Amino acid sequence: MEKIVTIETEKITLGQFLKLAEVIQSGGMAKWFLSEYTVYVNGEQDQRRGRKLTVGDKIEIPEIGIFVVREEC
Repeated sequence: MEKIVTIETEKITLGQFLKLAEVIQSGGMAKWFLSEYTVYVNGEQDQRRGRKLTVGDKIEIPEIGIFVVREEC
């Protein structure tokens, strides 16, 4: 089941997203997390914490979950 994560801005980095989705506890953990886990953005593997995500992007982290970026209403 997909989890919806809402953002207030037009774009967000993958590192910020992981914190917002409560996958990690702090932004400083993003580099470590991305080196230890495989992350797919829109079906393509991506380990860059600076990767820009926009509304509609789908983030899949095996064994953790599937997340979809939505705009805050």
